[in-house]
Amino acid sequence: MIEKEALLDLDRLRRLGMVEAIWGEHKSCDQIIGILRDLESASQLALVTRLTQEKAETLLQTFKQAKYHPQASCLTLGPSFDIDESLGEVLVVTGGTSDLNVAAEAFVSLRCHGVKAEVLMDVGVSGLQRLLGRLDKFKTARTVIVCAGMEGALPTIIAGLIPQPVIGLPVSVGYGVSMGGNAALQGMLASCAPGLLVVNIDNGYGAAMAALRIIKSSFH
Repeated sequence: MIEKEALLDLDRLRRLGMVEAIWGEHKSCDQIIGILRDLESASQLALVTRLTQEKAETLLQTFKQAKYHPQASCLTLGPSFDIDESLGEVLVVTGGTSDLNVAAEAFVSLRCHGVKAEVLMDVGVSGLQRLLGRLDKFKTARTVIVCAGMEGALPTIIAGLIPQPVIGLPVSVGYGVSMGGNAALQGMLASCAPGLLVVNIDNGYGAAMAALRIIKSSFH
């Protein structure tokens, strides 16, 4: 028989400073409930990503204190860490409103870990004046996550304008040859902007944890 119980990494918070996220998309509600109960017993914050509204409603019946974040398709159980002002702020930038779900996943993941975050929307390259008119917003950010679909040019432009670490987050938005975010991913990987970091397609959680690592490394 295949083992059904998850082996949780309960030491991850101490070791890495981040909670173990639960991938909700391909898990059943029963599997997620078992994991949430284990995390609750260990007094650890739980973060479930890629969770549909239908699954969330089932989980909320079992865990009355849980909170569903529909825009991010995430569920949290347990209090998030208090915002640590000393960590500074992460600015999450979107090329358009179609990138908002991925940006929201990054935002929720950061706030869960006590990192101040703000989302700056609709500054894509098709109307570059929108970005150039808001560059002041970038001055106070310690790290910037840039979400972009289509050809994925926005992170390259921003990385050429500001000195802070920039994390490119390709989004699966775009017609035909955009190939579900692959064009954006490859464009970011081929970027001429030195030092641009890139995570996987639609990986808002991964981008948030990359930002967290960058921020916390400056304190060692």
